[in-house]
Amino acid sequence: MAQYFEIHPDNPQPRLLKQAVVLLQKGGILAIPTDSSYALVCQLDDRNAVDRLRRIRQVNDKHHLTLLCRDLSELSNYAMVDNRQYRLMKLATPGPYTFILDATKEVPRRVSHPSRKTIGLRVPDRKGTQMLLELMGAPLLATTLIAPGEDMPMNDPEAIRERFEHEIEGVVDAGACPLEPTTVLDLTSMGNGGDATLIRQGAGTLQAIGL
Repeated sequence: MAQYFEIHPDNPQPRLLKQAVVLLQKGGILAIPTDSSYALVCQLDDRNAVDRLRRIRQVNDKHHLTLLCRDLSELSNYAMVDNRQYRLMKLATPGPYTFILDATKEVPRRVSHPSRKTIGLRVPDRKGTQMLLELMGAPLLATTLIAPGEDMPMNDPEAIRERFEHEIEGVVDAGACPLEPTTVLDLTSMGNGGDATLIRQGAGTLQAIGL
């Protein structure tokens, strides 16, 4: 039975989020709100949790998982970032953008893309999520919470608990999230003098980051 943590969207209660962190540290999977939709998250270096995450979403190892980071300095530990890439990401973070970058050796091979050795990273702009990451002291591996057979992310935390209560360890309820996904930008070619490539247009506008 999944535990249920009802937090204030603007003033999240640290006591409840600390309890959620304990579940993650024990190998649990949580449903948490972000600035784009609810997501399933687990520890980066927990093989069993990562495998369970993929099974719940019914995605294979070619599906890009995303690292939720607290800030750009943490992001640069897990991706190779040059000055051009950094300047662009600085304009876009925190916010509803996901960046595809070349993964560093800090990222386990089982969670980076198997052929390209890339990883998706983002810095979410949501107080509860930021506090959870701060309490965790490390990035979380995430995937958008889309139920198998569905096209749209789930947005009702009570419906998420009912649907996944026997598959995940907890739900962090901070109210509804926007249903518009993040804008996904592949920045890998920028490392060789190329340009950012738009993979998916979502909530983040290109004009806001000078593209």
